Amino acid sequence: MDKIQSAIAKARAARGNAPSSGSRASEPPREPSGDVRAAWQALPGLTLSGDQMERKRIVAFRGGSTATDVDMMRTRVLQQMRANNWRRLAITSPSAGCGKSTVALNLAFSLARQPDLHTLLLELDLRRPRLGSTLDVRRDISFAAVLEGTEPFEKNAMRHGDNLAIATNPGPSRNPAELLNGPHVAEVLAEIEARYDPTLTIFDMPPMLMTDDTMAFVGQVDCVLLVAAAETTTIKEIDLCERELASQTNVMGVILNKCRYMGQEYGYGYHD
Repeated sequence: MDKIQSAIAKARAARGNAPSSGSRASEPPREPSGDVRAAWQALPGLTLSGDQMERKRIVAFRGGSTATDVDMMRTRVLQQMRANNWRRLAITSPSAGCGKSTVALNLAFSLARQPDLHTLLLELDLRRPRLGSTLDVRRDISFAAVLEGTEPFEKNAMRHGDNLAIATNPGPSRNPAELLNGPHVAEVLAEIEARYDPTLTIFDMPPMLMTDDTMAFVGQVDCVLLVAAAETTTIKEIDLCERELASQTNVMGVILNKCRYMGQEYGYGYHD
């Protein structure tokens, strides 16, 4: 663990690309207008089982001691987003199997447990969409169709509680890189933000080293979290991805996922 963190820090320092802590003061949460509240309430509801979410490793759904690590990540993400006035966060990984979609869902549900925040989770892994199956979505919805301009967002998203909206996809899309780099994407995202005024929008992106899909879109976001898998992802892969991402946006940091062996210094140790 220490060796991985040290190597990442050295690679960043060598190219002067360490994430900035920001200098602007954080803004207080905005109170949504009546039109924004009505738009949120008009979204179809999504009912989820806590037991099912636990089986899918979405530990932040219920909260409590098992969600401590996710909640700490949530706090750090919010601090950097507010300090830099960022609102769009992409989550990706070097390769498949790193758990980026699980991280995205956990972060979204952790944010949803703060009632003053409004969060959108949008699925852009269009070759291998996973969010719908993880959440057991039964409705025929497609965020890809929203990006194409053929379907409205309000018919292709679901609301959990009062402050989390999730848009998934039913299956693989054709020509995803071309779609993500399409001329209407920026306009579609701007319209969604204008209507729902989210505190934070999370994009679940494809793995970076598998296709060019992520790089086709990442210029649309304010920052990126890179999810690496312990014992699988290499330092070279992390460094390569950070270099590519830094050419278009801000790299917020690297999350080391799937750690089987953690020292006591990485946990509180007093939870039941």
